[in-house]
Amino acid sequence: MAWEVLSIFGTIAFAVSGAIVAMEEEYDIFGVYLLGVVTAFGGGAIRNLLIGVPVSALWEQEMFFQIALISITLTFLFPRHLLKHWPLWGNFFDAIGLAAFAIQGALFAVKLNLPISAAIVAAVLTGAGGGIVRDLLASRKPTVLRDEVYAAWAILIGMIVGLQWITDDIGLYILFVVMTALRVLSYVRRWRLPFKTLRA
Repeated sequence: MAWEVLSIFGTIAFAVSGAIVAMEEEYDIFGVYLLGVVTAFGGGAIRNLLIGVPVSALWEQEMFFQIALISITLTFLFPRHLLKHWPLWGNFFDAIGLAAFAIQGALFAVKLNLPISAAIVAAVLTGAGGGIVRDLLASRKPTVLRDEVYAAWAILIGMIVGLQWITDDIGLYILFVVMTALRVLSYVRRWRLPFKTLRA
């Protein structure tokens, strides 16, 4: 149950995120749908490649594709003046997608009886992979590669789920809420990971 609910949350959040970025870049309607779908499913496709699951497994998720397409359509039809407020709540959608898909990816690895390292990689790729592809297609610096705290939350999720510290649905929902809140808080408070610049 937790798997399906979190997948729905992540699909909607990332599909909307991809569509918004495409409209910010003034892509046509094809570009909006393409970026929305790639953001929602790109991370899962990359994860499947690395942990040995056939990429074709994505095509079995017909319901999620329908959810993504509906979300993108509603976003495209949303009043333009309201979309201008995207910077205020866009990171909230991104945080939802990151937390939901990171948990889903880690659960996927645990279900396949893979080691903790695979759970962490699956969490990071599923949670951040779609966003990386989205940003690259939009000619933006990927959020996950910036100095702000982003992928670190997915790594933490991968460790918690991979070590099976949390296994019940209620615990997973609490983890989802906590990680979403931490991601939003890290953005609002501008928390940063250590970095070094070579600029003068």
